[in-house]
Amino acid sequence: MSSSPTPAPDFDLDYPRLLLVGLSLAVLVGLVVAGTTSAAAFGAFNPGWEGTSELRGLAEEAGTEHGVAVNTSRYATVDPGTTVAVVLSPDRAYTDREAARVRAFVRDGGTLVVAEDFGSNADPFLDAVGAGTGFDGTLLRDERSEWRSPAMPVATGVTNRSETPYTEEVSALTLNYGTALEPGPNATVLVRSSPFAYLDADGDGSLGGNESLGARPVVAVEPVGEGRVVAVSDASVFLNAMLEREGNRRFALNLLGSGERVLVDASHSTVPPLSAALVAVRSSPLLGFGLAVVVLSLVGAWGAGWTRRLRSLVPGSLPWGGRRGADRPAPSGDVAVDALVAYLRRRHPDWEEDRVRRVAQGVLPDGAERREDE
Repeated sequence: MSSSPTPAPDFDLDYPRLLLVGLSLAVLVGLVVAGTTSAAAFGAFNPGWEGTSELRGLAEEAGTEHGVAVNTSRYATVDPGTTVAVVLSPDRAYTDREAARVRAFVRDGGTLVVAEDFGSNADPFLDAVGAGTGFDGTLLRDERSEWRSPAMPVATGVTNRSETPYTEEVSALTLNYGTALEPGPNATVLVRSSPFAYLDADGDGSLGGNESLGARPVVAVEPVGEGRVVAVSDASVFLNAMLEREGNRRFALNLLGSGERVLVDASHSTVPPLSAALVAVRSSPLLGFGLAVVVLSLVGAWGAGWTRRLRSLVPGSLPWGGRRGADRPAPSGDVAVDALVAYLRRRHPDWEEDRVRRVAQGVLPDGAERREDE
């Protein structure tokens, strides 16, 4: 006895609801992207040309661990003797308490890299940390040694290559609208501009009568306690786009690879909220455990809810096909009984009639079962 072919299920999809689900997922993805990336210049989470997100990749290339500090309390959690901290053009001034934490880090053997151009927050910060170097704050131009424009001078005066790892294999640095340094009395200048550079004091874009040519310092290092401070006169050296310049990339690799760990200080720059939350979780095991419990609970509740929604979108395995919902209630009474009995007979022709009836009554809702009994 051959069985009849099983009819194809009736997939009556709710397309408006599916569209809503798709749009919801798209919005969710957009929120995640917006919450984890930044458009701020020099931002550690900015993947654009003026961001510095590639520094973390360079840290990995240099073979060092890397992390982001969204609060200066992070300095107390790392080993100063093996850590290089990087501060790029801070948006806000460091408080006395915050600067004291960084100063303790440096005096205990840490390496602090501070890069700035025309901001007003780096000079007081360096002074509070104990460094004597400052930033001139006037645009440095070079009509001879430049890349694309005189406002992007190529600093070719690399010195002390044998005495420091920072300039090893570095032949030049390319600046992008940067300034010059005012080295402290204990500072050692590592990189200078070419002799044809000048500080454009009047801002007219040309060499004036009160402006002079000369090799200007753009990178310097000085000891502070057991540690050291490296000052760079242009934070643009570390931009994603500027790292394409060979000397800039090599210089960044040397700095990041001079320790066993890199700490990018983003405590005084714009940090996306989700990225800040992830950084906080990674730095606190207890907070991470608590968040994991909350997330698992939410995922469980969310999954249960979406399971119900998906069941309403896709037909179940009941033999009469279709989906249950407000617009299509489940069959009841004789219609349901007859449909299920017929289905079981086709699927199991070897079953006896009383077995078919028992199975049908066990599957159907109570209302249908009672009606069949009547």
